[in-house]
Amino acid sequence: MRRTDSYVLVTAAYNEGSLIENTIRSIVAQDLRPAKWVIVSDGSTDDTDAIVRRYEAEYDFIQLHRLTEDHPRNFAAQAVAINAGVAQLNWMGCEFIGNLDADITMEPSYFARLLDKFQDDPKLGVAGGFLYEKGPDEIFRCRPRTSVTSVAHAVQLFRRACFQDIGAAYLPLPYGGPDTYAEISARIKGWRVTAFPDLKVSHHRPTGSAGGLLRGCLRQGRMDYSLGTLPLYELFRVLRRADCAPLVIGAIMRLTGFLHCYCCGERPSVPEDFIAFLRTEQAGRIANLLRPGNVTNCS
Repeated sequence: MRRTDSYVLVTAAYNEGSLIENTIRSIVAQDLRPAKWVIVSDGSTDDTDAIVRRYEAEYDFIQLHRLTEDHPRNFAAQAVAINAGVAQLNWMGCEFIGNLDADITMEPSYFARLLDKFQDDPKLGVAGGFLYEKGPDEIFRCRPRTSVTSVAHAVQLFRRACFQDIGAAYLPLPYGGPDTYAEISARIKGWRVTAFPDLKVSHHRPTGSAGGLLRGCLRQGRMDYSLGTLPLYELFRVLRRADCAPLVIGAIMRLTGFLHCYCCGERPSVPEDFIAFLRTEQAGRIANLLRPGNVTNCS
């Protein structure tokens, strides 16, 4: 491994015994393995720890770190677990640091090709592949409304300088969205954020399925509000997602979550300068959308 290619990974796992072994096998099979991979078991009660320990004994780049302190099992917990994993890393000698979910797999060439993308663009700060999720027919299809300007939380890889610029940590947020906060913060600092369609990542648990699709949609609306999303932009977003499962009702639930926070007068969970930047971006996308002949992304 060339030193300029070295990267480290952190994975937060809670009761992922049915899926994490395939993820580990996928990383072990990489043409370019990470210098270190800390898997944080956030109080798992299934066989997650036993599976990770088995591979830890065989591969010296894998490390299990178990969290045992009692804490609320909420949407901030994953960010806290990832940050605990980052604290275990001696990553300052590595050029890249990434978050990896415990329920994904990718081709052996994935990380080598992704690092090539970084080599080609010195201003690329956050990057990853496109997520493909398994449908009822067992076929993996690209996640609806995937955008090249947003990298899924499951596979965010940061250039070290970019990660340091945004505080070298994920921000725990009450309704989730630390990945969105991270990539927008990167753009505020002048870095590019890009997802690459030619890098396919298989996501074995559909987004929101763990807590129920409708509950997940409601939470996404609350998350959008907590991040400072423009109300008009949220309306465009839910209209564009009306054809995503669960059809129509999912979009209604997302808008309901947003409006609930708005009507209750909740304060967004992020700084004012972040909200100003985000809303300027969103206003620009709305203007492009309304311009005749133009199509933009309100994902």
